[in-house]
Amino acid sequence: MSTENEGTAAPTPPAAPSAPPAPASETQAAGQAPAAAEPVTQQLPHTAAPGTEPTQQIPHAPEPPAAAPAPAYGQSPAAAQAPAAHGAEGWPPPPPTMPAYGAGGGHGGGAWGAPLGADGALPAKPKGKGGLIAAVLVAALLAGGIGGGVGYWAADRSNSGAGSTTISAGNTPKELKRDAGSIAGLAAGALPSVVTIEASAGDGEGGTGTGFVYDQQGHILTNNHVVASAANGGKLTATFSDGKKYDAEVVGRAQGYDVAVLKLKNPPAGLKPLPLGDSEKVAVGDSTIAIGAPFGLSNTVTTGIVSAKNRPVASGDGSGGKNSYMSALQTDASINPGNSGGPLLDGRGAVIGINSAIQSAGNGGFGGGQAGSIGLGFAIPINQAKNVAESLIKTGKPVYPVISVSVDLQSKAEGAKISEQGAAANDLVDPNGPAGKAGLKPGDIITEFGGKPVDSGPTLISMIWTYKPGDTVKLTYLRGGKPSTVDITLGSRVGDK
Repeated sequence: MSTENEGTAAPTPPAAPSAPPAPASETQAAGQAPAAAEPVTQQLPHTAAPGTEPTQQIPHAPEPPAAAPAPAYGQSPAAAQAPAAHGAEGWPPPPPTMPAYGAGGGHGGGAWGAPLGADGALPAKPKGKGGLIAAVLVAALLAGGIGGGVGYWAADRSNSGAGSTTISAGNTPKELKRDAGSIAGLAAGALPSVVTIEASAGDGEGGTGTGFVYDQQGHILTNNHVVASAANGGKLTATFSDGKKYDAEVVGRAQGYDVAVLKLKNPPAGLKPLPLGDSEKVAVGDSTIAIGAPFGLSNTVTTGIVSAKNRPVASGDGSGGKNSYMSALQTDASINPGNSGGPLLDGRGAVIGINSAIQSAGNGGFGGGQAGSIGLGFAIPINQAKNVAESLIKTGKPVYPVISVSVDLQSKAEGAKISEQGAAANDLVDPNGPAGKAGLKPGDIITEFGGKPVDSGPTLISMIWTYKPGDTVKLTYLRGGKPSTVDITLGSRVGDK
């Protein structure tokens, strides 16, 4: 079974197809719900565009409560409805939650803890442009206020004339040099090739995600769910780390793989594609670097490790019947809504995956808001994404490998059970399809695929889609409790249903 949700109270997963996309003769119940024992991850939603509603099912984070008005220096905390005195005995005196701006408005007033003049008045306000950043740095000012309180207490204690308490640091390096192979160096090299994607539909629906430069012709690789809202007549833009914005269009998208390729309409000269790694050679414990625009915050870099490989993940947009499957790279690098479609780099700066889904805790975060990182993120392996991208660039359509069976997602069997009811036997197992030619029948339970254990229907689909049509794979199944192993040559289907 999918293990990414173990130990969490995950919500009931969205409906998933009972088998990978197959020829028309294949029967798949579009509205069939997966078994309760098969929790799925939530698709990493893209961040809603300003002024629009989010398209994903994961709710937005709640608005923080409005801060109580801060007292000017010297005003009673009770009069301003401020919190209780700082410290057990109200000492040291509490810093203001916001700087006092004075009755006349604008940034100014005495420094917190500044001594009064001889007549009891505050010193004259200094002139300057500090007010321009006051609203932006509220968090920093609050932190600085705490430091100010401690500093005031220390200065008051040291005014006995004992001398200066200033400590000078010695041997400070004149210049900080960062190696090209450091996290900072790798991030600096990759950021110019990462773009923030803004998608908008004619009805106002849309959002923000991430992508990266795939080639010098201006192709951008990203997630399908980032661009789906603008795929039919909407507007797409890609903004580089230097702030330059370009219009883009969809070349092709694969809903089942959750991969899409865009092309810049007027690409700039000198595009630098990110180097692609080999996701098959990734090891658990390898370093990872994720780049994206979490909650719209472009050019954000986070780090972690590969915490698991070949993690079966079924992710959906919550609308039912539109699910994606991947045998994912799992990472604890912090990724959030808006990181969708961004690159997951290895310790050399090569792309090993496309960030696509996250597991969120219970109700989706504090106060039931939009889901956020809990250290379980999932990326589409770049080897698979590259195959899909090449197909989309050449033909504009995805190609899916299939075995042409219908899988019973309600089954409690330890494996992927081929459905026994719901359609004619020839529809449950196409006699002319790969599985039918290999001798499989309704009721058989597939337990291994390509030498790897299969514990559920979604796991089987994820594994099949790591191969290409025409590949020959060993498949083990149980019939009446007796195992049999056969070679199966994968078929193909073009396009999404």
